[in-house]
Amino acid sequence: MTSVLSTLLSPIVAGCWRMAQWGWTPQERLRWIEQCLELGVSSFDHADIYGSYTVEALFGEALALAPQLRSRLQLVSKCGIQLVSPQRPQHRVKAYDSSRGHIVASVEHSLKALRTDYLDLLLLHRPDPLLDADEVAEAFEALRAAGKVRHFGVSNYSPAQFELLASRTTLVTNQVECSLLHLAPLHDGSFDHMQRLRLSPMVWSPLAGGRLFTGDGPTEQRVRAALEGVAREHGCSAATVAHAWLLRLPCRPHPIVGSRRIEAMREAVAALSLRLEAPTWHALWSASTGHPVP
Repeated sequence: MTSVLSTLLSPIVAGCWRMAQWGWTPQERLRWIEQCLELGVSSFDHADIYGSYTVEALFGEALALAPQLRSRLQLVSKCGIQLVSPQRPQHRVKAYDSSRGHIVASVEHSLKALRTDYLDLLLLHRPDPLLDADEVAEAFEALRAAGKVRHFGVSNYSPAQFELLASRTTLVTNQVECSLLHLAPLHDGSFDHMQRLRLSPMVWSPLAGGRLFTGDGPTEQRVRAALEGVAREHGCSAATVAHAWLLRLPCRPHPIVGSRRIEAMREAVAALSLRLEAPTWHALWSASTGHPVP
């Protein structure tokens, strides 16, 4: 299956949401971007709200040190959540806003912060019960016509919510949470829906925010032991196996690796060369669920 996303983004995506916590200089941030590119990780996932509306500017500050890199990378951002933040004093309560005015204004903020003329991909961050599909489509088409956003998608949408918006405008992905500790998209129709449409999802928290390797609950321990067994068999890290488990899915997901450690990127990239056999894949699924396949 070849999807629009496979031609738009790198197979592994670098997640930037923690960048404000790293305490790095602009030069250190630039080196991280360069190291990602050296590994073939050319896509960078943002959202306007990350770091309480600061991460995009931190990334843009680094990119401004080497603006020639813009043509080699893809920038993804998200909008639609309003946080109460000193950066947005007009926000009185945490809320969703999928109005045309908010979408367009958010993109303008993101472009300025990232120091770029366009986004490769814009996602609506969360489903909004007040979303007017026609109004969102108008905003998307205006941004596309102005050359400010090239492609559009959503994040955390159900298949029905995706279909509603896709009936008005072209969407290329749904970014959802999935890992060996969060199997919902495998069973709630999300990944079936993406495969039916020949679209690839993006996957956030593919290592369950690190709980795969730090959690002490029975499920975490069971999954960790199973991962380590497969890793020994293949001579790689358990993290590589966890990513390979996701990459084995026929909807061809793009995992987002939100780590400052380049070694974490290397482990994810290594998974592109590890195709798990179906029995191994199902054994890992069983380790997560705690029972054999029905």
